[in-house]
Amino acid sequence: MEIEPKHFSGKRLLRREIPLSSPLFKQALQQQCFKKILGIRKEKGQAYCSRCNASGAHLQPIACQKCEQTHLYCRNCIQMGRVSACEQLYEWTGPEPEWPVHAAPCAWDGELTVHQQVAADAIDRAIQRNEKLLAHAVCGAGKTEMLFQGITCALRQGKRVCLATPRADVVRELLPRFHEAFPNVTIQALYGGSPDKTGEGQLILATTHQLLRFYRAFDVLIIDEIDAFPYHADSMLHFASDKAKKTACASIFLTATPRKKEKRAIKAKTLPYVFVPLRFHGNPLPVPSSKICFGLHKKLKQGSLPKGLLTWLQKRKNPTRQVLLFLPTVALADSLKKDAISALHPFAKKIHSKNTAETLISTVHAADKEREEKVQAFRNREIAIILTTTILERGVTFPSVDVAILDAAHDVFDEAGLVQIAGRAGRSPADPTGEVVFFHEGRSTAMDQAVQAIQYMNRQARKL
Repeated sequence: MEIEPKHFSGKRLLRREIPLSSPLFKQALQQQCFKKILGIRKEKGQAYCSRCNASGAHLQPIACQKCEQTHLYCRNCIQMGRVSACEQLYEWTGPEPEWPVHAAPCAWDGELTVHQQVAADAIDRAIQRNEKLLAHAVCGAGKTEMLFQGITCALRQGKRVCLATPRADVVRELLPRFHEAFPNVTIQALYGGSPDKTGEGQLILATTHQLLRFYRAFDVLIIDEIDAFPYHADSMLHFASDKAKKTACASIFLTATPRKKEKRAIKAKTLPYVFVPLRFHGNPLPVPSSKICFGLHKKLKQGSLPKGLLTWLQKRKNPTRQVLLFLPTVALADSLKKDAISALHPFAKKIHSKNTAETLISTVHAADKEREEKVQAFRNREIAIILTTTILERGVTFPSVDVAILDAAHDVFDEAGLVQIAGRAGRSPADPTGEVVFFHEGRSTAMDQAVQAIQYMNRQARKL
C-alpha cells in the first residue's frame, strides 16, 4: 500500500476528510498509519471537543441518525465539519514526510532598511533556535519582507512553515507575493472557500481558523496581526495555534498594535521583542485629525452623509487620491449607498473621470460575495471611493488613499482598530502623506488613545 504521508501528516481529520476507499483505509488502520481519537473526550468528568477543546455550553446533545443514539456534538467548530461523540478523529502515525531542502528558495531581490534588517535578523535567530518572538512593526513597516530571511533559513533546513492570520483577505493578498518570493516552494492558501483544500504544502498561508485542522504539523508558526479580531479574544484559536506546532517549534508573532497582554509581557521581559517604529519609506505615520459633526447620528439614521465629510472631500490637499470611508455597521453601509452615490459623485469624478457613478463608488463588508472583486477593482483604481466596514481595517495595501471614519467614537472602533485604519494611508513612497480624519459627535477614549499611540511611534521613529 502506497499512501503519501504529506496528505495526512500533521492533521487530525474526520473520516469524511480522508479521501481513501474503505478497503484502503481499513488496511491503513491495520498497519497503524492512523491513530483513533475520540471526537468528544472526557477529562475529570468534563467533556471536551478533541479538535477545538470546547466544553460546557458549546457541546450540545443531538439525536444522531448515524448511531441512533443521543449524544454530544461540538457547535463551536461546526463550520469545519461536525465532531460528535460517536465519531473519531484520525491522526497520522505512519512514516513522517520528507520535506524538500531548498538551497536557494527565495527569489526576492529587494533590500531591507537598517531597521527592517534588525527585525529580520531577530526573526531569523528565533527561527533557528525554536524560540518565541514578538515583532512590533508600525503599519507600513514592511513586515512581510522582514519574514523572508527567516523563512528562507527554515526552507534551507527542510522545515515546514505556516503563516496564519485572522483575515481571509490578508491570505488572498499574501499568496501572490509569496509565490513571487518563493517560486519553487509548494505554497498553499487555506481559508473558507479557498480553492486549495488539502493543506499539504511546505509553506502554508492560512486563516487562524484553519489551524484547527492541524496537529503538530509545523516547525515554524508565524501568527500575523495577533491583536486582530477574532484571534486576540478567542481561546479556541489560541488552542488551535498551540496544537498546530511541533514539540520543537519557532513561534513568531507580528503586530502593529500590541494589546495590553503583550505590553505587560514585554515590560516583564517574558516575551522577546523587536520594535520597528519606522515605515519602510522613512516617513511618519499619518496622525488623524478629528472633526466634530453635530447631529451626526440623526443624519446617519436618515441615510444622509454629514456636511463635514463633504466639506473635507472638497478641500482635500490631493483630490485625486482614492477614498476609504469606514462605517461602523453593515446596515449603515447599505442604508447610505443610494445617498452616497449622488452626494459623493462630484468628488469621485475628480479621482477618476471615465467611469459612471455606479462603478466609481461601492460598498464592501464581510458578507459581500463580491468583496474580493471590489477590493481588486479599488486596487486597480477602477473604483474611486469605497464604503467599508472594519473588514478592510488591516492587511490590505493601496498606494494612494485618504481615509475617513464616520462615527469614529462607535464601540466597534477600538484603539487597535483605529490605528490600523489610519495605517491604510500614506503607505507608498510616491505618496506617503495621506490624510486620516475621525468624524464624530463626541470623542471616545479609543480615539484619543489611537492618536497618542501614533504620535508615540512617530516620536520613536524620529529618535532613529
